[in-house]
Amino acid sequence: MKKLAVRDLSACMFCLTCENACAQAFYKGENFQAQDLSCIHVLGTDTPNKFKISTCVQCGKCSKACEAGAITQNAQGVYTLNKKLCVNCGKCVEACPFKVMVHAKDKPSPTKCIACGICVKACPQGVLYIKEDAKEAASA
Repeated sequence: MKKLAVRDLSACMFCLTCENACAQAFYKGENFQAQDLSCIHVLGTDTPNKFKISTCVQCGKCSKACEAGAITQNAQGVYTLNKKLCVNCGKCVEACPFKVMVHAKDKPSPTKCIACGICVKACPQGVLYIKEDAKEAASA
């Protein structure tokens, strides 16, 4: 299974470069910061200088909630959205336990992490990486 993972959370500087890179990739030219369009979220905690990163763990709950069958799992274990099949009902967004299924205003369909690695490449601290676990993919 291929998914986005955190290598060293203590190295996170809360610069949000990963969020910005993700949002720009999916929504070029949009005001992504105001609309919260990223599929990855870096969140501050109650402890100073401590953060948590919320992203898609490829759990499949969005796929189960999708009555149109628009979200399916590919050979790498990544759930992807077929925008041609999406009916824009929002049930996948509601079903996401991590709140990282994104549905921007005035867009015909939601967006989710596809483990593309754009945020990984953008992170100046090497906090993120793409994890590939063959054992998980085989059991899916």
